[in-house]
Amino acid sequence: MNITSTLQKIASEYPPEMRKGQQKDVARMAFNVEIALEACAGKQPSDLEICDIGGGIGLFSIGCAVLGCKRSVLIDDFDDPVNHELGPSVLNLHRSKGVEVVTLDVIEKGLEGVQGPFDVITAYDTMEHWHNSPKKLFHEAIQLLKPGGAFILSGPNCANLKKRFSGLFGNSKWSSMDGWYETEKFRGHVREPDVSDLLYIGRDLGLKNLRIIGRNWMGYHSRNSVQRSLTRLMDKPLRLRPQLCSNIYLVGIKS
Repeated sequence: MNITSTLQKIASEYPPEMRKGQQKDVARMAFNVEIALEACAGKQPSDLEICDIGGGIGLFSIGCAVLGCKRSVLIDDFDDPVNHELGPSVLNLHRSKGVEVVTLDVIEKGLEGVQGPFDVITAYDTMEHWHNSPKKLFHEAIQLLKPGGAFILSGPNCANLKKRFSGLFGNSKWSSMDGWYETEKFRGHVREPDVSDLLYIGRDLGLKNLRIIGRNWMGYHSRNSVQRSLTRLMDKPLRLRPQLCSNIYLVGIKS
């Protein structure tokens, strides 16, 4: 089953006001699903039990379910504006496709009550939003991994090529003033990692076969047409230097 076409079909089933955003994100989500499915060599999707932390209303968990994974568990506090605007029904599609939805503030309560074990645990583009250390949470996650299971962590690279140049001109803010100052609850980026941060976390968790992957999703999603064009030109060469990419991934295996 083709991952991209599967996600495109799922995106078309989202509520009308959400479809465009999900369709725009298909390429990134397809890559996220691909590396999760490939992380446990030799296992078919039907054998895999996958847990995604902080995936919200996105396509990852629902994609894993539709692609035939044995379990697809989604854990989030579901406290983003879209959850308040659309209410609990925003997750009806996920549940209808077999996703196990768990509402939990993982930084406050950890993985309390989550039933493992899992073949793959992911935390894609979520830890940069957390206001407290994820160390305890990540160690709990490793306890829920099967031996040989994969832990995948990703985030926006605080030291990507664009930010290195932007900093020279005093324009390297992570969040808008309005998003930080005018909203009652700030949900933006608190601390973005770089490659050395991800490797530090992987070593702290005792993972083996640590691998760093670089991609440039932020460039493709930029509102600036020049930046989008430059991303198309530079994407593949930059992948050879993940420390310069806009988005970085850590993949590690539990001993």
